Amino acid sequence: MPFNPVLCKYLVLGAAGTAVVSWLSAASAADGPRFDLPVDCEIGPECMVQNYVDQDPSAGSQDFTCGRLTYDGHKGTDIRIPNLAAMEQGVAVVAAAPGTVLRLRDGMRDVNVNEIGQAAVANREAGNSVIVDHGDGWQTQYGHMREGSIAVDEGDKVEAGRKLGLIGLSGNTEFPHVHFEVRLDGKTVDPFMGVQDSFGCRETPRPLWNDETAEALAYRSSGLLQAGFAPRKPESGEIEAGKLTAKTLRADSQALLFWVQIYGLQAGDRESMRIVGPRGGTVVENTEPAEKPKAQSYRFVGKKKPSGGWPPGTYRGEYKLIRAVDGTDTVVIETTREVELQ
Repeated sequence: MPFNPVLCKYLVLGAAGTAVVSWLSAASAADGPRFDLPVDCEIGPECMVQNYVDQDPSAGSQDFTCGRLTYDGHKGTDIRIPNLAAMEQGVAVVAAAPGTVLRLRDGMRDVNVNEIGQAAVANREAGNSVIVDHGDGWQTQYGHMREGSIAVDEGDKVEAGRKLGLIGLSGNTEFPHVHFEVRLDGKTVDPFMGVQDSFGCRETPRPLWNDETAEALAYRSSGLLQAGFAPRKPESGEIEAGKLTAKTLRADSQALLFWVQIYGLQAGDRESMRIVGPRGGTVVENTEPAEKPKAQSYRFVGKKKPSGGWPPGTYRGEYKLIRAVDGTDTVVIETTREVELQ
């Protein structure tokens, strides 16, 4: 199937002012489907891409930019939400293009695979799923959806934007997301690259996204998942559940900690964290280098209650992820949070 798109590669600025790459394509409909965003949420503040299709045919892994946001053999685009609280509120998974519902599966529990083991989801790794046929050999699959949320039946005709279900935690997954997979005649196609003679991140991209979606999905090598305050060391389970969202804490708390969870940490990055007190003074601060890359990670900085107790008022947490880009220190992620001690 030949491609002849008019292709434009350009740079836009991310939330932290860092350069992110996006491609817009003006390919004709004959070249294949033009895909809409397969989720009903805003990329950045509400949901984010954590993993892309693996473009490395060897035992290594590279995403379509030759970056690290993938893992060996991964065949889809993982669009995640920050925590289980957001999953419970419900984020819709929608058809990315018109088609016919070919197959579906529901009834699998929403549970972190680390709790039940991969053997429990053998041959059902995609969890609760919907497969949509778009004709001419094109199919899309939407995996890991929430139990009981599937909103279509086999044989249903769907338009782009039709609700298929909700983002969930079913199948072989550790965080709530939808695994969006594109196939042509049964073979994986990276929607950021289009049809390729062979996999490889250095080929010319011919993306399958429509222009608006391509812009929304501008590549970000790292991003913020969550941040907040806690009166003690946060447990990872509390963070994943989205429980640490208090805007006020007791002034007699035994400790005050500011925590941040991010994705896309790279070796050599520096994470700078600081808590500023109600009078503007620094309560505690710390900067640490990252020794190795991590798909997702969290850090915190804090201090035990002083002998005289915490002065009441508003405390501000500040976080920066600093990366050397072309020899220049660049702030890749920057965020602040506030909490009132009463």
